[in-house]
Amino acid sequence: MGNRLSKIYTRTGDDGTTGLGDGSRIDKDSLRVEAMGTVDELNAILGILLTDALPANISHMLTLIQHDLFDLGGELSIPGHTLLPSHRTDALEQLLDTLNAELPPLKEFILPGGTTAAAYCHLGRTVCRRAERILIALSRQQNIGPVAIPYINRLSDLLFVMSRSLNKSAGSNDVLWKHQR
Repeated sequence: MGNRLSKIYTRTGDDGTTGLGDGSRIDKDSLRVEAMGTVDELNAILGILLTDALPANISHMLTLIQHDLFDLGGELSIPGHTLLPSHRTDALEQLLDTLNAELPPLKEFILPGGTTAAAYCHLGRTVCRRAERILIALSRQQNIGPVAIPYINRLSDLLFVMSRSLNKSAGSNDVLWKHQR
């Protein structure tokens, strides 16, 4: 593959627009660009999470998820194009079920925290939920791929369970919310 970015700055965005993968230009503050940026932000958080020593199954899945998120960003940058296959949502559900089966039932709300890795999972979960809200708003105005919203919805659930799993594997407890403190 040749160099895709031979020049980092082009000055074409100085007017407040950006180019999409199909060659069209849109405002940088559009919902589509907001969705692309939020998916990219989530991917960056997962990259930070992957710098920690994680259980192999979680590290492997997070790397696959990063590729999925890059595909989703590409899908968003080319309206009408689909890159993210539905079986990737199934893979999230399978890992979610596996991790959740190894955890004690949750009887209280938990606060983000425990280990650093678990805290980054929680941060990722909150950004993932924001991405979901933006994708829903975008889908009301324009067509987006059929897998985008289910995938992001499932991913936020997985990141919540993953945070608990990471705390457990590190011997740390979840931080329980105490209403009567």
